[in-house]
Formats: sequence, structure tokens, C-alpha cells
Amino acid sequence: MTANHKNLLIELFVEELPPKALKKLGEAFAEALVDSLKAQGLAAADAAATAFASPRRLGLHLTEVAPKAADRALQQKLMPVTVALDKEGNATPALLKKLAALGFDASAVAQLKRAPDGKAEALFLDTVQAGATLEQGLQKALDEALAKLPIPKLMTYQLADGWSDVKFVRPAHGLLALHGHELVPLRALGLTAGRETRGHRFEAQVERIAIDSADSYASQLREQGAVIASFDERRAEILRQLEAAAAKLGLKPIEDAALLDEVTALVERPNVLSCQFEPEFLAVPQECLILTMKANQKYFPLLDGDGKLTHHFLVVSNISPIDASAVIGGNERVVRPRLSDAKFFFDQDRKKSLAERVSGLAKVVYHGKLGTQGERVERVRAIARAIAGLLGGPELSAQVDQAAHLAKADLLTDMVGEFPELQGVMGGYYARHDGLSDDVAVAIEDHYKPRFAGDELPRNEVGLVVAMADKLETLVGLFGIGQLPTGDKDPFALRRHALGLVRMLSERAGTLSLDALIAAAVPAFGDLIQNPAAPLADFVYDRLSGALREQGFSAQEVDAVLALRPQRLGDVGQRLAAVRAFASLPEAASLAAANKRIANILKKSEAAVQAGVNQALLQEPAEQQLAAALQAVQPLADGLFARGEYAASLRELASLKSPVDAFFDGVMVNAEDPALRANRLGLLKSLYEAMNRVAELARLAS
Repeated sequence: MTANHKNLLIELFVEELPPKALKKLGEAFAEALVDSLKAQGLAAADAAATAFASPRRLGLHLTEVAPKAADRALQQKLMPVTVALDKEGNATPALLKKLAALGFDASAVAQLKRAPDGKAEALFLDTVQAGATLEQGLQKALDEALAKLPIPKLMTYQLADGWSDVKFVRPAHGLLALHGHELVPLRALGLTAGRETRGHRFEAQVERIAIDSADSYASQLREQGAVIASFDERRAEILRQLEAAAAKLGLKPIEDAALLDEVTALVERPNVLSCQFEPEFLAVPQECLILTMKANQKYFPLLDGDGKLTHHFLVVSNISPIDASAVIGGNERVVRPRLSDAKFFFDQDRKKSLAERVSGLAKVVYHGKLGTQGERVERVRAIARAIAGLLGGPELSAQVDQAAHLAKADLLTDMVGEFPELQGVMGGYYARHDGLSDDVAVAIEDHYKPRFAGDELPRNEVGLVVAMADKLETLVGLFGIGQLPTGDKDPFALRRHALGLVRMLSERAGTLSLDALIAAAVPAFGDLIQNPAAPLADFVYDRLSGALREQGFSAQEVDAVLALRPQRLGDVGQRLAAVRAFASLPEAASLAAANKRIANILKKSEAAVQAGVNQALLQEPAEQQLAAALQAVQPLADGLFARGEYAASLRELASLKSPVDAFFDGVMVNAEDPALRANRLGLLKSLYEAMNRVAELARLAS
């Protein structure tokens, strides 16, 4: 460390911050401070930053911070020479006025430099900008950091004087700023920086902790304040304790990163305790019990080796009493009414079958222009039957019709009313209770899938069809009434629905045509909508394009394949692989350029060009050779294409490079003789169609 460079510590001490926002608040606070200090030259580019975020504090430790930034040489353009100097070379009033505005008098004219500025010359002034002091720079950085914080909702509170108001995420009670051992006098939110902070509300050794130096902050908080200040360190400690406590019972804690983050934001010194509930509650579907424990109590359910819920769970406490029995007992008492509610809902719901609930959907509004949930169910049924007709026979149609008819009935159950996240899941349980086939029950459970990026697809064909029908109904209906996503606004999650449809078509229903699928869905709406087939197809291809780029395919590769609007999305992956293989061939660049040239020639043709060649009109040796080569290669390439061997098909076509090059070198396409011109254009059109069945190769041209 440079002699006068020291480590910096800044902490804002506040009342309990919103737990779901704490992680982002801590990261944003530290990042904004670091960026500003580095930009001002007060911190080195490789300075190491450690962010702190606990329920009652946001902080940063930054290494190698200078007490003052280095001075910087600046060169400022003033004005063109023709404006700044008269014919005799003397300063004009305009130049003198400019210098005065910058704090210089006429004597500075002699220091100005002439230098080219485009086609003319300009005058430049060399100055030295004094570097900011740490006090100035850190105050600026703190003000910027507080202004940029992603605060979910501002609070307004009064300061101690009883007159002044401050707006912040939570009332702030302390500001700490140390450069090494030295206090940095800052002000923010009505506070003046000191060197004291507070520890744990209940377990700190002292009420106020005087921090010795920037480097002793974390250790003093841990030892004197019973606080682990680092969010990441506290999270890792919770995970370690969870796994250790679960291992003692031969179990494993449920994996939930969001829950772990939220609990980390609720405690300052975690203490994991093992609890249990009555085993008879396990008769309730485990999804219900897990959700109520996680969502309402922030508990970690424990699973056995088969992933089944057990009657044990873990609590992350913020206190560490010598005898934890009271804490354990209290948590066990608190969870019991929640589990009892879940059991009550489950028992009550099963008194009425799904089929008996369907009529009630006619009273639930779905959309002002698209009617009720009951009407929506009938549309989903019609679309599902149409898709089943494309994929299978009467048995599949009957099963998808039954599943689609009952899929939304669980929306009217008490359990889903309490836990909307369980829609579909509870429908599957109630379908089994009603004695329906496992295929139908699984389809009801899965018909919302995939619900998010990376989610699994429906497990059986019935569920796949109903899931596609459900997403298509939403997409076709809302596009049909003109309710498209705009910018960041997508209230009906149409982008997510389109991506789900893309995944199902790509991974499981690759033989279905996208246009045929959309066309099969439109009649279910009758006169309610305008036919949205064209814009909806564009929307789906846009989502597919984005997904493929995220998977690592280049924009050129994706554009080349999707330019042909392949109808079977299950083929897209093979086409992309073929394009990538083709691009690596030595002939690829020349053929891509030739395709681009052919496309331009055909586009400029005044008359519509028909593919085909009249052998009698082939005069030049080069066009005769190209026609013969195409005639020999095309049947082979077409056969490979028909069998889905796209890479092999493109390899066959690569052999056309030499005759194509010779054609453009030796043949005038736009001949004066109309018959010759039409024949040569027909040859090029035949070549273009043969070469662009897998992808539009012209898109690969640089």
C-alpha cells in the first residue's frame, strides 16, 4: 500500500431495511461509491471492494484510497483561429471574453496552442485541474450513491430538530466514515459522520461500538456487536448451519435461493434451530405444507433422500440463547395453525369434484373483451382438440378435451385462493381424488408449464397439448384484440407464453407447423378477434431469435436460418448446426457472397423470374457448366434435405463454388436478348432456390 493511501470504510446505520430488497440495496450502494471514487481518481482501478449489508446497515470497505486525487492536465478547445485572432494575429473580443469566463486575463493568449481541428485550425488552452480531496470526493460519491439506490418505496420522517423532513427507504440514525484510523467529515440524510456504530439489538456487548479503523470494522462488529456485516458471509454461514443441522437428522434442507436471500436479510447473527410438527399433517400435499412454511414463516422444510417432505423443519433465529427450547417451542406453536389451515382447505376442497366447479368459472371475468374464464375454458378445449387432431387420434383428443375442461377448476378452490402459486398442482391432486386417469391428472398439473425460463416441460403428451392450447389461447386472443406488449410492459406475460410455446414446439412437438398451429387456434374465437396470424408469427420468431442468441448462436447464423421462417421449430437446431458447419468450409464465403449477389440481381429484375433452364439457350461455356453442375448436385442435395441431413446437403452444394465463380466471371446476366436474359435469370433462380433451402446463405456474407 502506498504510504498515504489507506483503506476506507463507510457505513450508513438505519432501521430494519426491507428484506427482499436488502441484497440489491447493498450491492448498489457499494457499486455506486466505488465507481465514483475510481472515476475521481481517489481509488485505484484494482482497489478491492467489500460490500456490507445487514438488516440495519449498508456499508463498504475499499482498499488503496488516496487522501487526494492527483492533479490532471487538461487541454480545452476554445474556438477556431479565424474567430479567435484578427488579421494581425491579435486576440479578438470573442477570445478575450472566453478566457475571462474561464478565469484568465489577456496574458493567457501567449500560452494558447494552435492545432489542426478537422479542416481548420483552432486554439487550445492547457490547464491543470486540481484533484479532489477525499472529503470532497467521498461526499460527492455518497450523495450520488444515495440518489441512485433502487429503493422500493420512500419513507418520509422527521429529524431530531422536529422541523426538517428526510426521505429515505428507512429512518437513518448513524453515518460512519473512516480513512484508515482518521474520521472523514461527511454529511448525509441529516447526519454527520462519526466513528461509532451499533451492533445486534439484543446480543451486542456494548450499546455503541467505537470503530478503531477501517480494517477493524468487520471484526469489531462480529466480536463486540454480534453482527456478521457481510451479506455473502452471513448467507454462507446460514447455508453451512442448515446443512449441518439437516445432516444430523439424515435429511436435506429444501433448496430455495430466494428464501435463503430473504432470511439472510432478516438476521444479523444467524442461529439455525431444528423443529418439528405433527406427522399427521403429512397427509396434506407436500407442496401446500412447503409453501406455507416458506412463504408465511420463512422456515426451511426438510426432505428425505427421495425428496419427500418430513415433519422436521429448520428455523434461522436472530438470537442465540443458552437454552433454545423456548424459541423452538414458539416456532412449533406458530407453524401449527398454518398447517391446520392447509389441512382444512384440502379437506374442504375434496368435498366437491373438479367437474362440479367448472360451471362457476362462468362467473369469473377473464378479460373485458374476451369474456369469462368459463368461455376461455371452452376456447382452450377447442384449440386442444385441434392440436390433438394434428398429433394423434380420437383417444388423445378425448383425453386432452377432458383435461382442458377441468384444468382451471382449481381456481375456485380454497387452497388455490389462499396460495395462487399452487394452481394446476392442486388440480392434479383433486383430479386423482376424483378418480380421473393419471394421464389427465398429470396434464392438469402440468398445463401451466413451462412457467419460467429453465422450467421443465409437461411430462406427458396430454399435458403438452393442453399447455400449448392454453398458451395459444392467450397469445391469439390478446393479439387478436390488439393488446400487444409495449416496451417493458407485458401485463399478460405474452413474451413468456411465446417462449414456452417455442420450447414445446422445439423440444417435444417438432413435427407441428407453427402457421398451422396458429391457424387451428383462431376459429375458437369466432367474431371476437381479428385474425392475428401474421403479427403473432413474427412475435414468436422474434422470441425464438432471442433465445437462440442466448444459447450462443451468432446473429448471422440465427438470421440466416429464421429468414426462411422454418415451420417445424424442431428442425431449427439442426439447421443452425448445418449453417455453422457450412460456414467453416473454404467455399462458404464465396458462395455466401454469390448468393447475396444473386438475391440483388433477382430483386432488381423488372419481370417476375421463374426458376428453370432452357438448355437450348445456354450459349456460354460457363453457364453450360453451371447448369450441368446444378443438375448433377441438386437431386443429391434435395434428397439429403428431405431426410433432415442438412449439413450434408450444404456440403454437396459447396461443390458449386467453381462453376458459380466462373459464371459471374464469364457471363453477362442482363443480356440484350430478352430470351437469353430470362434464361440466365431462370438459372440463377434455380440455383438460389437449391442453395437456400436450409438457410438464407446470403445472410452469412460479411
